[in-house]
Amino acid sequence: MQKDGQKKILANNPLLGACVIILITFIVYIPAMRGGFVWDDDSFLTNNPLIKADDGLYRFWFTTEAPDYFPLTSSTLWLEWRIWGMNAFGYHVVNILLHILSSLLIWLILKRLKIPGAWLAALIFAIHPVNVESVAWITQRKSTLPMAFYLLSIFLYLKFEETGLRRTYGFSLGSFLLALLSKTSVVMGPFVLLGCAWWQRGKITIKDMIRSIPFFVLSGFLSLTTIWFQYNRSIGDDIVRTDGFLSRLAGAGWAVWFYLYKAILPLKLSFVYPRWSIDASSFVSFIPGLFLVVLIVLFWWYRKSWGRPFLFGLGYFIVVLFPVLGFFNIYFMRYSLVADHWQYQSIIGIIALITGVGWHLFAGRPEKTRQAALAVLVVVIGLLGIQTWQQGHIYENQETLFLDTIAKDPGCWMAHYNLGHTAQDQERFSEALSYYAQAQRIQPDNPDPFNNMGNVLLKQGKVDEAIDSFSKALRIKPDFADAHYNLGIALERKGNPHQAIAHFYEALRIRPTFAEVHNNMGNILAINGRPHQAVVHFYQALRIKPRFADAHYNLGLVLKRLGKLEEAADHFREVLRIRPDYPKARQHLENILQVMNSHPQKP
Repeated sequence: MQKDGQKKILANNPLLGACVIILITFIVYIPAMRGGFVWDDDSFLTNNPLIKADDGLYRFWFTTEAPDYFPLTSSTLWLEWRIWGMNAFGYHVVNILLHILSSLLIWLILKRLKIPGAWLAALIFAIHPVNVESVAWITQRKSTLPMAFYLLSIFLYLKFEETGLRRTYGFSLGSFLLALLSKTSVVMGPFVLLGCAWWQRGKITIKDMIRSIPFFVLSGFLSLTTIWFQYNRSIGDDIVRTDGFLSRLAGAGWAVWFYLYKAILPLKLSFVYPRWSIDASSFVSFIPGLFLVVLIVLFWWYRKSWGRPFLFGLGYFIVVLFPVLGFFNIYFMRYSLVADHWQYQSIIGIIALITGVGWHLFAGRPEKTRQAALAVLVVVIGLLGIQTWQQGHIYENQETLFLDTIAKDPGCWMAHYNLGHTAQDQERFSEALSYYAQAQRIQPDNPDPFNNMGNVLLKQGKVDEAIDSFSKALRIKPDFADAHYNLGIALERKGNPHQAIAHFYEALRIRPTFAEVHNNMGNILAINGRPHQAVVHFYQALRIKPRFADAHYNLGLVLKRLGKLEEAADHFREVLRIRPDYPKARQHLENILQVMNSHPQKP
């Protein structure tokens, strides 16, 4: 009786139900709203030249300059940069609003699918601690934005099936395209639509298949685009995984159970989890996956009775997880084979399954039993909200994030490495060296800590030690372009320009689009009396990176020395357009203009 009353209240006052979800979500995410920028927020947003460029929108959509192709997500950040700038609060609020929108859409979708406990499932999704990583980490706009469009597409598709209006189908397809352009993590959407058809009618018809074809076409095309960007732009020459198919197959079974465990019992959540070592030669490694197959077969066998909701809920969970189960390389898998933000879309299946089954089991129970169940439910929701509140504090800044990671996994080399990077940026050099040394001890075959240690030592003026550190990085990874570049800088400071140039050339051989190397090559050549060759390298740097202020400035200096005053003035003007607070460029420009005004050139 009490639950029937609650259902009537929500049915008659959907606005009340929506307001409760909105209010509770905002409350539990207050700590996250106070957070700053963490990890790759700099490369994705704050230090991203495309975000700051006036033609950034064009370059996101129509070039391959970005490391990944999610132009709609990048476009929202491009626009917001002009509103919020370096104020993280605004980006956090938008992420939370998108998360709330997704929660409300989940409520509407589950209602249309006639799954009991739809509002409760939406509330649990809104405050589930596993989702904090997707919401509190600004870069994960590429999770919250596609999620909203993906759910809107499903809702509109279900509405189309009910009304038959073609424009509703078109809006659904358009929403799915926007979701894919936000990030192709929603690539399994067409399978979800077919799953919903099976849930509603007990079968998938030819008509269902035909209707899904445009969704599959969009999904396939943009999936191939994403794979190209991952392997050619994001991953590059980095080695993510070296294991074979059997190891990945076994690991996929491990990953499903891991995500299921975190969805049901979200304890010891971490930004980076320990990276598993999977022995494909051991039958034991395949047991989790085999057990999963047995469960799916069992639920399929009883699909016309009690197995139906389990097959639908677990099936959705696994299907949506498929792209991140390890069969495809994703750059983050260099650090961990699992991540909380990878189950942002899939967790809906488990939440809906548990709330739906629970609602069904207690619907006809005596009043006292239902009251006891309600009390337990309130406690569970309270505990989830408290943990989400606590998780939000972790994202306060880079240090709080990785100190929490180390507290849960002291052997996480990536956390030590990033703490070293933070300390280096804040000029706490001794602390930075300590973190890098710890990262190197944990993973001695990783060249990155040695490379960064060399950078710190160089800033401390310890040139010989820096050269030794860069050399160690190159012994581990001879084709490490950054280490060749940094070693070249160290050798230049040591007074060995010829050796420096050799390493700069090697860096360019490995990475021909390394604009900073061309800029430094130009500097060395100019200093050593080869200005014409220097000009060639400066121009090459600017072809790669047109808004490279330092290259414009250095080219201006050389052109000025060569007497090409008008060209030099153009480059100093460009410097000031890019960086108005560049006093040396302004000084040189004023000097050139004075000379040109006092000695006008003949036509």
